[in-house]
Amino acid sequence: MRIRISHSIAYAYAEPARHITQILRLTPRDHDGQHVMSWRIEPTIDGRLRATQDPFGNIVHTFSADGPIAEMAIRIDGLIETTDLAGVVRGMIERVPIEVFRRDTLLTTPDEALRSFASEATRAADTPLSKMHALMDALHDQTTCVEAGQRTGLGAAAAFAAREGIPQDIAHVFMACARHLGMPARYVSGYVAQSDSLPQSTLPHASGAHAWAEVHLDDYGWIGFDAANGLCPIDTHVRIAAGLDYADAAPVRGARKGGDGEALAVTVSAREAGGRLSNQ
Repeated sequence: MRIRISHSIAYAYAEPARHITQILRLTPRDHDGQHVMSWRIEPTIDGRLRATQDPFGNIVHTFSADGPIAEMAIRIDGLIETTDLAGVVRGMIERVPIEVFRRDTLLTTPDEALRSFASEATRAADTPLSKMHALMDALHDQTTCVEAGQRTGLGAAAAFAAREGIPQDIAHVFMACARHLGMPARYVSGYVAQSDSLPQSTLPHASGAHAWAEVHLDDYGWIGFDAANGLCPIDTHVRIAAGLDYADAAPVRGARKGGDGEALAVTVSAREAGGRLSNQ
């Protein structure tokens, strides 16, 4: 599938900012399941844009600019060709030892309720792969995924207690359970496009920006599990960045001097090239 992505992150300040710095993890890499045909990050104001890589191998752009800045935007446009590999991630250069991804973080530390849920959901499964599928199905059935909008993540334990969360939360819950069961798990940020050939019920959360988890299984390597949608990533999914949790793969993080009264507007679209728009 060919997927066209447009993403705009716009800021306006009641008091102009004297300086801004943005850390952007918004650029995908090639692997066996996706090929980057074109990709462009374009700030709307003059500044310095520098590309590096972080310890997880994510492409990171740092944008900085001096003020006064009353408004600005970061615009991303790209075209990706994807292949359905049933969630299996192949052809990536892995920079971090697998054992690192067994580590709990503040956002993925399980409580007793999560540990009990993970054990009960996978009790009847007899292989690591079937356990992860059982966990994904149970989590999809027992939690409600809500669109992010202006909401922020709660962390795994709080989201599970509320039985709802944004895609970031659902990924953290899945990771907390997988790590409790002894599986290395990592967080993935990306995009999901609604395919014209799939009913909306197959991908209820295909609103552009998205998040899911990957688990490392000895017989398969890394496999993605999108518990918010209840399936392993298919050719509608575009993988951008990964890490121990959201903090390592956040699309945008930043700091500024001045700039009181910030207003933020985000628009994202991911569509099958030549097909209808999935979100706008």
